Amino acid sequence: MAFPALLLALLGAAYVTPARARQAEGIRVADGRLVEAGGEPLVLRGVNHGYAFGPGPASVFDDIRAAGANAVRVALASGQEWPATRPAVAASVIARCKAARLICVLDVHDTMGYGTQPGAATIGQAVDYWLTLRDVLRHQEDYVVLNIANEPSGHAVDADWLGNTEAAIARLRAAGLPHALMVDAPNWGNDAFHVMHDHAAEVFAADPLRNVVFDVHMYGPFDTAGKVSGYLDAFVQQRLPIVVGEFSQIHEYGDPDEDAIMAYCQEHGLGYLGWSWSGNSSQYSYLDVVTGYHPGRLTQWGRRLIDGPNGLRATSRPAAVYGRLWLAAAR
Repeated sequence: MAFPALLLALLGAAYVTPARARQAEGIRVADGRLVEAGGEPLVLRGVNHGYAFGPGPASVFDDIRAAGANAVRVALASGQEWPATRPAVAASVIARCKAARLICVLDVHDTMGYGTQPGAATIGQAVDYWLTLRDVLRHQEDYVVLNIANEPSGHAVDADWLGNTEAAIARLRAAGLPHALMVDAPNWGNDAFHVMHDHAAEVFAADPLRNVVFDVHMYGPFDTAGKVSGYLDAFVQQRLPIVVGEFSQIHEYGDPDEDAIMAYCQEHGLGYLGWSWSGNSSQYSYLDVVTGYHPGRLTQWGRRLIDGPNGLRATSRPAAVYGRLWLAAAR
């Protein structure tokens, strides 16, 4: 090969795609698992908090931490279903999570049940909202996971989950956001038709940073241990990171096998986040972990999630980033 051709070939090999040459920052995926900036395993253990429609008292994040959680999934709003969460408020949420030593999983909740729920946002509208938070999110990669769109379609709705999810990831990366991105399954999050199950590898490969974690919500359809393991096994075997981002002890559309969910997640090092701390409507009050945001008033579900077998107190481990901060401050 002539020298100029060889030089061009070498330059081309070095150049390839700039995005792939970058490294994911902060919380990231490594060999099918979430890890922190220093490489420490990060197994999310916590609860959901419906902040956009029930902020709760000033102590709520500290109360969640005191229950044994190392993470909280916080519902923000993009303005379609609920008033948009302003950037200053989102920044306050992140600061309060950090003060409570919690990993902060932020989700846009307005996409819930798109195509079934009147007025629900699209995945694209969720991304529009995330882009308004670029300054808020900058340099928070050690503490924040971006859950792009909560439950982004209703039952039996064909909303092009694959194409819209890949487009969302591309827009967020083009905007300079290197954060770990969490992707919810369609069909109210339970992936009834295995769309995410069958196409997760394509979505993961579409991210130039390879920093995507998948999120399934396990309610009524996951009523046996076989259904729980059958779904999650596919991700574990492919080394695709997955969390159970919502689940409960009972549900009006079926009886989730919470024992199997928590046991499987503990055995395989997967994260889980129970729905939800407090503030559910009277119709769904059985989903509250505590009554009236009072940490001393655990519900039956709260006692199971926090203190039961494979519960938060027994299995949650503090995020390493907060230990590093403590050591730095002590020096």
